[in-house]
Amino acid sequence: MNFKHNKLRDAVVIALVATAGTATTAVAQESASPTNLDRIEVTGSRIRSVDVENSQPVFIMDRAAIEKQGLTSVADVLQRISANGAGLNTNFNNGGDGSSTISLRNLGSERTLVLVNGRRWVSNTSGSVDLNTIPASIIERVEVLKDGASSVYGSDAIAGVVNLITRGDYEGAEVNAYVGQYGQGDGQRTSFDATVGTSSDRGNLVISVSRVEEDAVSAGDRAISAVPEFGRGSATYSSYSANGKINASAAAGGNLALRPGAIASGLASDPYYALNQYIPYTSDFNYNFAKDNYLATPQKRSALFAQGSYNLSDNITFKMDALYNERRSAQQLAGFPLSTINTGLSLSGDSYYNPYNAAYGGDGRDVSWTHRLTEASRLYDQNTKTSHVYLGLDGFFEFAGRQFNWDAGYAFNKTNEVETQVGDANLLSLEAALGASEVRGGRVVCVDGPGGDIISGCTPFNPLSPAGGVSQEMLDYILFTAHNTYQYRNESVTANLSGELFELPAGWLSFAAGFEHRKESGYSSPDAFIANGLTSGNSFTATSGEYSLDDAYIEVAIPLLKDLPGAQLLELNAATRYSDYSNFGNTLNSKFGFKWKPLDEVLVRGNWAEGFRAPSITNLYRGDSDTFATYSDPCSGDGRFAGNAGVQANCAARGVPAGFVADYNSGGGVNGGQTIYPFTLGGNPDLTPETATSKTLGVVYSPSWATGLNISLDWWSIELENRISSFAANTILDKCYVDNISSYCDLITRDATGLVTGMFIGPINAGFQELEGYDLTVKYRLADTSVGTFGFTLDSTYVTKNRSRDSTQDDWEALNGKYFESDPYWRLRGNLTTDWTYGDFSASWMIRYRSGLTEDVSEGTLESITYHDLQLSYNLPWNATVRVGANNIFAKDPPVTLDAFANSFDPQYDIPGRYMYMQYTQRF
Repeated sequence: MNFKHNKLRDAVVIALVATAGTATTAVAQESASPTNLDRIEVTGSRIRSVDVENSQPVFIMDRAAIEKQGLTSVADVLQRISANGAGLNTNFNNGGDGSSTISLRNLGSERTLVLVNGRRWVSNTSGSVDLNTIPASIIERVEVLKDGASSVYGSDAIAGVVNLITRGDYEGAEVNAYVGQYGQGDGQRTSFDATVGTSSDRGNLVISVSRVEEDAVSAGDRAISAVPEFGRGSATYSSYSANGKINASAAAGGNLALRPGAIASGLASDPYYALNQYIPYTSDFNYNFAKDNYLATPQKRSALFAQGSYNLSDNITFKMDALYNERRSAQQLAGFPLSTINTGLSLSGDSYYNPYNAAYGGDGRDVSWTHRLTEASRLYDQNTKTSHVYLGLDGFFEFAGRQFNWDAGYAFNKTNEVETQVGDANLLSLEAALGASEVRGGRVVCVDGPGGDIISGCTPFNPLSPAGGVSQEMLDYILFTAHNTYQYRNESVTANLSGELFELPAGWLSFAAGFEHRKESGYSSPDAFIANGLTSGNSFTATSGEYSLDDAYIEVAIPLLKDLPGAQLLELNAATRYSDYSNFGNTLNSKFGFKWKPLDEVLVRGNWAEGFRAPSITNLYRGDSDTFATYSDPCSGDGRFAGNAGVQANCAARGVPAGFVADYNSGGGVNGGQTIYPFTLGGNPDLTPETATSKTLGVVYSPSWATGLNISLDWWSIELENRISSFAANTILDKCYVDNISSYCDLITRDATGLVTGMFIGPINAGFQELEGYDLTVKYRLADTSVGTFGFTLDSTYVTKNRSRDSTQDDWEALNGKYFESDPYWRLRGNLTTDWTYGDFSASWMIRYRSGLTEDVSEGTLESITYHDLQLSYNLPWNATVRVGANNIFAKDPPVTLDAFANSFDPQYDIPGRYMYMQYTQRF
């Protein structure tokens, strides 16, 4: 057999895939394969088969469907599919890092396995894959397996698998240029990519370069995000004012701020303000911090990609692909809210800027203060570099009259990131700058005490400055630039063999078997100031760890019946995978499935599968880091359990003083508050894998009376056990004082007054989650008419059950249809696309629907929303195509929720505004 490139074979296979819609994901495995044209590999199975249909539901999106959406990121495309839940994206500013993820079934991005060309991609230390490391320009199609697949692919494939297939067999040259922006004139996105490919009888090579730039959108430029809580105006502004504030008790005269328009006495450049220039602090001084944040964060991505193959002989082919991708991303927050409370530093009574300074007639008291550094925003910039190389051999051989296919290869993936952080204070410098200072030689200088020596290099800081009054010299001294570094890498060696063993009356019994050795390692290394807690921001210590594993699997397909009444086809398939990890031991996971065609037009399919997720390096080895959690103290006399004698007795037994009432700003009151003391996040090296059982049962209908119509309906169910969870502060408190579980009490620290001053929050194997629902996909391409060709595609998911509990002793909590912070659990998501082609002109209209939600905290409602996207395209005579379009064409605003972390809407929704774009493609 001649093992070489075959365009006809590729075209036939791709045509089959397009016709089968989501019922199939049949694609040619790669550009070079045997001339046995009827055998292909389907995502979700390693067995090459003559049948393009699988026992598992798979959604496929080809390059044309991707281009119709007018997006510059493959992550944005994938996050639109109906089976996706809440993944990180570039609309996350506070809490984002420039990465974007996918979370199938809303089970978390760490439970969705991401492959590129069927091979595992590099993740981060948390186990999530950043899809922004994969440029959209190199994607030929995307295949989404909506079922567990640990028996075939190993860890992480609990919710499903995303397999991105690159443009490995492209011939010719192509250039794409794109520009778009919102109707408000901001958020511009531009991209440029060029691809060239060539092939011969011996092999092929494709090279692609790309550049994407996405500008920021400021929160202040949209009404819904211009204030901390939409509709409440200045009532929700921060008391961390841009004006310096003297924090004082009511007995000491209360909080004070500079009188507006106060006239400075003393030095003109760094004035001393006398006490008589201060007035009582009111909410009029509060600061609107929301407007300073990014609403959509900026990115710049550059990539170089190459993929090729070369036939070493008639039956052995060398294959390679390589990628280098660099991402520059950024987030911006309002200036740091510095204060005595969060730094522990007071303004010295000997400071020139202290209005109580004895040198000016005061009593020399130290001052507790607050000042938001609006003169310098907090900026976080990531430079992320991802490298990938795959080298392998692919071939076939004949034995005993049968053909066997094999492949073996080595893959290396690595991501390095340097995060630059600006806007936090160096506490050592801040302490010196708040100390004694005097006027010497016409300028204010730090001194080692009244009348003492000048402290060289020190610049005094005036925390009581009016808004904008902190000088650049002060900022340069007290602020510092942090550099945090991160790395994750994996290396793997794989070998696979597939073929036919023996013939049964209904066909050949086929198999696939393989082995994989993989090593995963990663670390995060904070700046020295951050690691040592010498910064005003959150501190964290280094994370570092590694593990290795050996996997072996076998899969069989057993044909039972064929060409019989009521059984045109009946086939069983089974797979099992043994995984041996260096850190926790071994696990065995299996699956069983079937596909049955009672009629030529009907396929019934089902699957039962075991799954697992190995704990990530962050889960296991995370260094301690600060978190300022929000909680409601059950021991507080005005809290949720104020009248519960049992809870109060548990609190007293744990040393909480009688009559204790927590301050609202430190977890008191019915609704609680945010701690002023940093709690601690950490890892747990004793974690074991999560386990899951998934089931699917579906039917595919392709009626002969409606050529081009394909309908698939699949029921699915997932049961997750031994879930790795980090409980919220409220949960830890309740399990201690309400449930009286001592192991949780050991995680809590209180001071003598009873106030919670510390808490350790780490992951444990606890928790269960159950999900159930239906996927409906309809694809219908009508016959050509005199007014063109029409096509319709519906992709929808309806969730009937989603519930969780922390242990078998706890009641189930219903999640379905609820909104949690940055985590909406929609019951129904659906996308309906209508395509029309008439000669060289085509149009595409997409309708995206998200059902309504109930807010978990406020118990309000988020209305359902429907977005409309339109694209028009025209093929020009010189082998070019121009596309123009608009997403969210009716400029729908997202539903308002005050339970959202920021911006009064969830970042899973489109940001407000109509987004318009144009793309030009030139082929050569």
